Amino acid sequence: MTRTIFVNLPVADLKASMAFYAALGFTNNPRFTDDTAACMVWSETINVMLLTHDKWRTFTNRPIPPTSSSEVMLAISCGSRDEVDAMNRAASEHGGTADINPAQDLGFMYNRNLADPDGHVWEAMWMDMDAFPPSE
Repeated sequence: MTRTIFVNLPVADLKASMAFYAALGFTNNPRFTDDTAACMVWSETINVMLLTHDKWRTFTNRPIPPTSSSEVMLAISCGSRDEVDAMNRAASEHGGTADINPAQDLGFMYNRNLADPDGHVWEAMWMDMDAFPPSE
């Protein structure tokens, strides 16, 4: 079996979160979706499980952090700078927040950070490996 990651995120409004992630370019996998959870697919090996708060609480007793806090920043690669910019625009147009941190442009790498409606932080990034500085 191919190693796959399922990132599990608690969400306040499952339908709104599904629409948000669809606007960013994720697709829904109905096989793992019901009224309490939705599987949103980024690639063959990267999936995001959106879980209602009640469903989340069946996995852990730890508190759900407020939308103003950050526990992790999830970085996902995009095919171009334009795709990074489009993802950030889509975030702001669909209930999220664009540019929660300053954009970073190192020439060979470009990224912008966004937050989903529940405050989960994502880094949309593009990298040109051919332009990556050699190690010394």
